[in-house]
Amino acid sequence: MAMVCLTDFEEYAKEHLSKATWDYYAAGADECCTRDDNLLAYKRIRLRPRVLRDVSVSDTRTTVQGTEMSFPVGIAPTAFHCLAWQEGEIATARATEALNTCYITSTYSTCSVEEIVAAAPNGYRWFQLYMYRDRKLSEQLVHRVEALGYKALVFTVDVPYTGKRRNDIRNQFRLPRHLKVKNFEGEFQQETSVPEEYGIPGNTLDPSISWKDIYWLQSITHLPIIVKGILTKEDAELAVEHGVQGIIVSNHGGRQLDGGPASIDALVEIVDVVAGRIEIYVDGGIRTGSDVLKALALGAKYVFIGRPAVWGLAYKGEEGVREVLQILNDEFRLSMALAGCRNVAEINRNLVQFSKL
Repeated sequence: MAMVCLTDFEEYAKEHLSKATWDYYAAGADECCTRDDNLLAYKRIRLRPRVLRDVSVSDTRTTVQGTEMSFPVGIAPTAFHCLAWQEGEIATARATEALNTCYITSTYSTCSVEEIVAAAPNGYRWFQLYMYRDRKLSEQLVHRVEALGYKALVFTVDVPYTGKRRNDIRNQFRLPRHLKVKNFEGEFQQETSVPEEYGIPGNTLDPSISWKDIYWLQSITHLPIIVKGILTKEDAELAVEHGVQGIIVSNHGGRQLDGGPASIDALVEIVDVVAGRIEIYVDGGIRTGSDVLKALALGAKYVFIGRPAVWGLAYKGEEGVREVLQILNDEFRLSMALAGCRNVAEINRNLVQFSKL
């Protein structure tokens, strides 16, 4: 069967992954209101196309943190890619390298950062970081990825505690014995008395994280710091004041606080308050090229996809992720042209309106 759009990959993945694995990837917190609203919010936004604009030549290139990307869609940090495909994150890295787009490697990868770099040495990568009670764990990861040539740190700030994901609790979700959180291999040998949570001991995350930790990160690395998980203009202003280089507007795929805003709905107030001082990105709910166009029109510099990358892996590994990205690129190019835009610089807020429905 020809894979025509991202929902084709979703249906394939749901059919072919085990129930526990599918539920893990699909999970939202509590009643999944925010997870579902991430998608519905894009449908509430209408495009205002301009015509007779000579769109015979179009250019989807953009830059992130000064580096040219072939189109404005990257891979958000998602955990445990080996659950979907044997090669896991190695396949994801190769796909993004081939298409010249950004891959944010998750701390919770089932391949190590070293294996990922060896598999795709020329790929453009950022590393997603959590803050742990044992700061040495975080610090060692920062130094490893900086030495390996990762280009930025993505500091996830919306997980002082893990959200309540009902199906994971019902399924008693655990990583299969043959898989590990590779970046922490050998770190937790003595922790057998503590219940496991998503591959590592359950009390490892630090709920005391605060804005001071931005300064701590800046003291141990020269890498740009991108803060992921901001949903309000107040926190966006604080992020700028603390000297970060970028913000990913994100609600963690609806997996943390249920009842918060859809990412795309939070984007506008953040773009307005930041006023171009740093780059703003967004993830959550992007399923079509016109979704990408809407996000850029509302001020995002770049967008990231999470679950669709996993669906691509489940379909055909590296080739599947490439297909997902290529479909989005082709749809974005077409939507851009049909809306009267020849390049990303011509995309602005005049292109969108919010539906009254």
